[in-house]
Amino acid sequence: MNAPATTELPVVVIGAGPTGLAAAAHLVDRGIEPLVLEAGPTAGAAVSEWAHVRLFSTWGEVTDPAAEKLLAPTGWAKPDAATYPSGGDWAEQYLQPLADVLGERVRFGATVTGVSRVGRDRIVDADREAQPFVVHLRKADGTEERLFARAVIDASGTWTTPSPVGGNGLPALGEKAATDRVTYRVPDLKDPAVRARYAGKRTAVIGSGASAFTALAYLADLAKTDDGTGTRAMWILRRGISGSTFGGGTADELPARGALGLAAKAAVDDGYADAVTGFRTEAIERDGDGRLVLMAEDGRRLDSVDEVIVLTGFRPDLSFLSEVRLGLDERLQAPVELAPLIDPNQHSCGTVYPHGHRELSHPEQGIYLVGMKSYGRAPTFLAMTGYEQVRSVVAAIAGDLESANRVELTLPETGVCGGAGLFDQPEADAVAGGCCAPAPALVQIGSAPAAEPVAASEQASGGGCCG
Repeated sequence: MNAPATTELPVVVIGAGPTGLAAAAHLVDRGIEPLVLEAGPTAGAAVSEWAHVRLFSTWGEVTDPAAEKLLAPTGWAKPDAATYPSGGDWAEQYLQPLADVLGERVRFGATVTGVSRVGRDRIVDADREAQPFVVHLRKADGTEERLFARAVIDASGTWTTPSPVGGNGLPALGEKAATDRVTYRVPDLKDPAVRARYAGKRTAVIGSGASAFTALAYLADLAKTDDGTGTRAMWILRRGISGSTFGGGTADELPARGALGLAAKAAVDDGYADAVTGFRTEAIERDGDGRLVLMAEDGRRLDSVDEVIVLTGFRPDLSFLSEVRLGLDERLQAPVELAPLIDPNQHSCGTVYPHGHRELSHPEQGIYLVGMKSYGRAPTFLAMTGYEQVRSVVAAIAGDLESANRVELTLPETGVCGGAGLFDQPEADAVAGGCCAPAPALVQIGSAPAAEPVAASEQASGGGCCG
């Protein structure tokens, strides 16, 4: 079957999460037909998997203007902009209604298995850019299909590919064999079955970002309850502890993000969690009782634990993009122009420089990685970043380069300095430029604006300069 003319084709958007649905809304606003392919059964399927976790961004920061415009005729009312949604709230009150408005433009149970150019693998140069994209997908019933597209926006995120325990980026020896006691998600301790798994147990929490803070705070809260007596956490960090370990505290312009770090600090200070620093896991073994023993590259062995929660960040799944020509940074697996702006080896405190289609472009014209996937392995992604990305990208696809080049976004300061903890020793609290906040003081958690531990699970949780 021959592909139709490129201009007659839709723009395929991979993923019906916050960024993907925003991309579709911007396309509709521009008069361009989108086709959103979502592997899950509902809009925001990945978000729904952390429905119990509250964001540290408010409703005012997690909805897209073009999406709101599309929703307005339906009578949709935006929740109070100053309140903090949970993942479940975000999916049910915003993402699913947005998908409903888009209607047949969103297909569920459609897993993209490959993207290429019609009649051209990645080797062939001849007449390449004149060919439309071809997208292969697998439907929920197992059958396969191919579609044609004028452009492809990959907003599939990184949720399905969490990073492993191993300090070298590979699974630790014995990690795969220990999956019955290892999870890569923040547990929902309000679920009775999950609660019973951790209550009164000793749990290792590995990671240094927002999700690790959330898990530590949740376990500390469990330990304070009657059914949670004896619950203990062992917090394992690949770096040392410094003034920025717990985030920006009161210096964070997202107050709930600062409060989250302080809640984790309280868990340590109050004795509900023990911190183990400079520990890079090399292997996991079982003791005689079937509990897990973690061993480091330097030969240290930790006391046995009942459970391990691995929150070391995420990485992009690039397997279905092997036939298109991507320009990715060798470290982060992010677009080469974007990588220097977000690289935790270099990026210090302050905001990420606003960026759009130019930083997200690849040698293969017409394909864009947006949202969390655009950050590759870097942490600190915010939903509002993704919304501005797709506004710029869609304007570029529409040929409106004036709008596409005009990137207008100011991200909140983190109050945090330093990189992602790539060394065992603590970092100095002051760096060139003197932008660090002092070590955060312990404050009472539970006052406004955050009534409980919160986390921006729209961002990767592997640590990093913005925590």
